[in-house]
Amino acid sequence: MRAAIFLLTALLLVSSQGLAQQHTQGHWQPQMPPPPRGPASYRGTAKAAPAPKNDAAGQQQNLRNYSDKPGHPNAPHVDAGNRWVGHDTGRSDANYHLNHSWEHGRFPGGIGPSHRWQLSGGGLNRFWFNGWYWSVAPADFGFCAPWNWDVDEVIVYEDPDHIGWYLIYNVRLGTFIHVMFMGPT
Repeated sequence: MRAAIFLLTALLLVSSQGLAQQHTQGHWQPQMPPPPRGPASYRGTAKAAPAPKNDAAGQQQNLRNYSDKPGHPNAPHVDAGNRWVGHDTGRSDANYHLNHSWEHGRFPGGIGPSHRWQLSGGGLNRFWFNGWYWSVAPADFGFCAPWNWDVDEVIVYEDPDHIGWYLIYNVRLGTFIHVMFMGPT
């Protein structure tokens, strides 16, 4: 009887470690290669960009559905073929209006897929990597729940429509958010 219990325990331990490793490996794989370039300036009819609303717990609620196909995230993301889903509100979007564009200067690091950065800590209001600080646009707070601020790999792109903002693409998730460069440490 002891031998059977020992064998069953050993099998459970081995199988649980295998499942944990399998989950970890899949967790860190990007959904697709990162976009080769940032979005072009939006030239179509601007989509309505409702201001985010808060629920009873104070959490921001996304009022727009970004899931353009089954299995796609309900957050701004990049589809195959470099289609930036959700970057379609045009230059007059009040959510990304700044009175003082580039208030903290322009990002001096590399932009585009040949420059990958690993997040090093922080959160929505202030996060950092490689000694540079950033802040997420309040309208994009609701899209950041799955981000891992300590280890996710990101790529910075210029935002052609919203002066003073950058787009940061999360390689693991395939989603992007609007961010403001806050300067070096």
